[in-house]
Amino acid sequence: MANSTRQNLNEKISQVVDRVLRYVFGDEGASLIYAYLERKYSVKPNEICEKIDLFAKGLEEFLKSGARIIERKILEDVYSSYGSLQKLELMRTGEFNFAHQMRLIMQKD
Repeated sequence: MANSTRQNLNEKISQVVDRVLRYVFGDEGASLIYAYLERKYSVKPNEICEKIDLFAKGLEEFLKSGARIIERKILEDVYSSYGSLQKLELMRTGEFNFAHQMRLIMQKD
């Protein structure tokens, strides 16, 4: 994937993550989550794609079982912003792995 295309994808995904976090938790809640991720895992908002595994781990640690709902919402919004992408992996039954799903999205573009 070309560097500029990768950068555009990273920005788009970061925007989706930010939009979901702010919608669900408000500005203050999203800021708390970002501060936690940066302090504990060194993940800045613009680094979420490069550090998707750490982002997922930190989100799950911070939100516990609620992280799965947020992760699914992020995935749904990312998929919906790419009308051509199939939701097959997201809709599959079995173990849900947010970081794996995000890597699949990043590879398809």
